[in-house]
Amino acid sequence: MNEKKPSRVKAWLLRLFFIVVIVISLGLIFNQQVKDFLVDHYQPAVSRKTIQQNKQKKGDYDFSNVKSLDLKTVAQARLNKQKINVIGEISIPAIKMNLPIAKGVTNLTLALAAGTMRDDMVMGKGNYALAGHNMHTKNILFTPLYRKSKVGQKIYLTDLKHVYQYKIYKRTFIAATRVDVVNDTPNRNIITLITCDAHGKNRLLVRGKLQKTMKFNDAPKTVQKQLSAKFTNTLN
Repeated sequence: MNEKKPSRVKAWLLRLFFIVVIVISLGLIFNQQVKDFLVDHYQPAVSRKTIQQNKQKKGDYDFSNVKSLDLKTVAQARLNKQKINVIGEISIPAIKMNLPIAKGVTNLTLALAAGTMRDDMVMGKGNYALAGHNMHTKNILFTPLYRKSKVGQKIYLTDLKHVYQYKIYKRTFIAATRVDVVNDTPNRNIITLITCDAHGKNRLLVRGKLQKTMKFNDAPKTVQKQLSAKFTNTLN
């Protein structure tokens, strides 16, 4: 009996070892798929009331603390989604990109939304600068911006009270150190969108010029429909 016990323990430990190896292997294999799923299925409830409440909250604007998006960060963001202060929406119909806009650029915020890059920004005034992750593998977050954006496409912002229509006039790559592109432009009403390039070393900059401002209910029905759609930018 005493001789059999060590062999049983050894067999049990061996089985446990193989189970751990299998779990780790599956995690490595499906890491990206799980991460994409968690991001793609973030659907916060947005209303004029919640937007006004979130505008009063503080945001973190230290972009130097932003890290590459991994599964742990996305999972934490989903668990703490109530801490993401949504203040509007951005839509680029031509590339089927529709995202919540949230205050600040914390890792938590950028895991699931486009983040504002200055505290003093107002939609439709000066330089409204947003940052978003390029996921590379799937068309979520700012990935469509990297893959499909072109000069001439329309960008729409909304706080559910008004809709702000911009037209893209510049698409270029810049050094990651170019923080000046976030500065305000008091004499020009533009939007600046920033995301990583394919290697993460430089940045893609997309800029649009404000064309018109409309009350939400006065915006074209197609635009209202796009802004009222599910938050997703998966290309069909």
